[in-house]
Amino acid sequence: MTVLIIGGSGFLGGELVRQAVSAGGHPVATFHSRLGDDGRATWHHLDLRDPIRLEKVLDTVAPTVLINATSGGADWAVTAEGGIRLAQAAASRSTRLVHVSSDAVFSGRRDSYDESRLPDPLTPYGAAKAAAESAVRLLCPDAAVARTSLIIGHGRSEHEQLVHALAVGTRQGALFTDDIRCPVHVEDLATALWEIALSDAAGVFHLAGHDALSRYELGELIARRDGLDPARLPSSLRSGTGLPGGLDVRLDSRITQQRLRTQLRGARAFLSGTSPEPT
Repeated sequence: MTVLIIGGSGFLGGELVRQAVSAGGHPVATFHSRLGDDGRATWHHLDLRDPIRLEKVLDTVAPTVLINATSGGADWAVTAEGGIRLAQAAASRSTRLVHVSSDAVFSGRRDSYDESRLPDPLTPYGAAKAAAESAVRLLCPDAAVARTSLIIGHGRSEHEQLVHALAVGTRQGALFTDDIRCPVHVEDLATALWEIALSDAAGVFHLAGHDALSRYELGELIARRDGLDPARLPSSLRSGTGLPGGLDVRLDSRITQQRLRTQLRGARAFLSGTSPEPT
């Protein structure tokens, strides 16, 4: 079985590569602007906006499974059209596809969101992710769509780096006390994605932790873990700022958890340990 990790040089993609290597595998992954850190993987340059390049990479690798771990942000050409293009390629080649999506597809107008809820995005990024989801589910009925939330892990995530910068005063800003998510550890997320990818499980999966926390509460946990003073973290409300997107978006992962061996820990559990590994 050959698994191709799309976006292998990113935060999540890098963990997928690391776990594959640790299991004795020889992962194949793509990068766009920066080559991945792990020299034990085979790397291919890929821009999802380029259909010819995508076909060349797929012809070269001939993957059995595709894991799309790219982000692309609000760039519609990458996140939406690129995801759609990948789904079309997977369907034409009868290749299994695991597509990583986001809680940004939801507005936060409901108390929580289980796997049956339909997307109702409020941001360009959420709309792009929702469009890619729709294409995957339409074109590849045997595919898995895995929605996740804030990804945390070993000090390398954007949120952890922001907490450090705010705590030591090298960056201006604040952590919102009314912006709620269900953080997940990158190791748990990658392990769950491998479990799904190597099975024939299809449909929508929610891969998030069970603790619903504000970004400020999450920052406090990170600061305590890393020996920083939580009192130094500035806080504010996001409501009234005009920033787009849902405020309180809680992924309910209980149905998915019943289908998986991998345990998706809550942030209070995975941030109760020692300081992160050096970066």
